[in-house]
Formats: sequence, structure tokens, C-alpha cells
Amino acid sequence: MKENAEITIHPLTEQSITIINDTNESFPIIGKILPSFSKGVWSYEEELYNTPSEIRFPDDKLDWSAYIDSSEKIVLLAFHEDACIGQIRLVKDWNRFAYIENIAVKKDFRKSGVGHLLLEAAETWAKEQSLIGLSLEAQNDNLIACRFYVKEGFVLGGVDTLKHSANAEIDITLYWYKLF
Repeated sequence: MKENAEITIHPLTEQSITIINDTNESFPIIGKILPSFSKGVWSYEEELYNTPSEIRFPDDKLDWSAYIDSSEKIVLLAFHEDACIGQIRLVKDWNRFAYIENIAVKKDFRKSGVGHLLLEAAETWAKEQSLIGLSLEAQNDNLIACRFYVKEGFVLGGVDTLKHSANAEIDITLYWYKLF
């Protein structure tokens, strides 16, 4: 689909289901976003932690075959040679956005443009589906990811303080949007 030097992006196939979670590695938590809303606009400040930590999400266990050859959802995988080094998972949302369920890049390939290539491929898919933009949610303590979304043209469009009430580790859910 998309190529950049030695990196290629391909849709998920039956053969690649077994490697779908290869990109699920820990990531650093260095601080958090402190959002505020004034005159109809979201803004935020960053608060850096004195002691950074790392977190890893559990592996996703989904019916991956439902993402293959679907016009409603897709998983795009980034490869370096034969190794899966990144993924982005998208679904058509009711609001005509392509909702990014997950984006992940292996540690050794972060900050090398893989995330950017995945978002470019996601945008291409979304436009082919006649959607108006990309959306995603992130926890406010995933500061590095939030900085990446801003760099890629996303804007903060909303905040939810109750969504993760059952999880004492998660303070605030942030909703990010990129309009085409």
C-alpha cells in the first residue's frame, strides 16, 4: 500500500493474524495532559512526572477475520522486511469519522516515521470510505502519544472524566480529532 525506504504498509490478512499483537510493547509514561475549556475551545497544559514509568496494555483478543476485506473496518500493518513493526486499527464511526481503535509501533521503530506512515494510510482509507476525518481517544497520562497526535494535526475535541471510573489508574479520557 504505502512504502517508505524499507517500510511497507499492508492490510491484515488471514496469514498475518498470528502476528497482530507483535507491536504491543510497553511505552513510557512521562507526564499528563491537564485540559481546560474556555469560550468553546479546549486547551491544555502538560505536567511532567518526577519519576517516569512504563505501561503495557494487554494483548487484544478480537475476531481479527472481521477486519479483513471489510468496508466498515480495517487493520493496517507496517512491516520492515518480514517483521511486523506497527499497526493501526480503524472502524467507521456513526459520525462519519474513522475511529482509531489502536495504533502501536514497536519500541525500536518509534520516532522513525512509522506512526506517521500508519496515519497517512489510515487517512487514505478513511477518504476512500467518504469519511470526514480521524478520531481517537487517549488517556491523559499518555503524554508522548498525545504530543504525537498534535504533531500529526489532531486537535483536542473533548474530555470525559467518567468513562474509566472503574479504573483508578485512569484520570481523564481525551478525544482527539483530525478533520480532512
